[in-house]
Amino acid sequence: MTIKIAMATLGAGLLLAGCASAPWKPTRASIETQPTACADFQVSIYFERDQAEVTREARSVLNSAGAMTRGCKIDKARVVGLADAVGAADVNMDLSRRRALSVTKALTRAGFGQVEFDVAAAGDAGATTGAGASAPLRRRADIFFEVSKP
Repeated sequence: MTIKIAMATLGAGLLLAGCASAPWKPTRASIETQPTACADFQVSIYFERDQAEVTREARSVLNSAGAMTRGCKIDKARVVGLADAVGAADVNMDLSRRRALSVTKALTRAGFGQVEFDVAAAGDAGATTGAGASAPLRRRADIFFEVSKP
């Protein structure tokens, strides 16, 4: 048992020593972020049950999306509102529409005002598993950004 503890301590010490004795100092160029790739991407905004209000956390996600598109041309943003399978289908469709519109308004306020939006609602379609269980992570809106180099 003592040998195992000694070996583990020696291994940990070697790992830490290796990290502390890097042969070079990082340069500013090596730690600067690379320019945006201007590639299509997707983000998701999550909601509380039966809610369509964009939260502070969701606004942070939208601001991060703005940073990802900096220096790029946004060709289009597709916003799809989704709902879980709890409740009536027509109510869920309305909720998913409100979520999509709420996200679109938040995108406009976050600096995406000149972007062409394609807004859709899926309601609760596809919100249950094959076994009939509701998928609560469907309480969201997905945003698909089509991005290109300017």
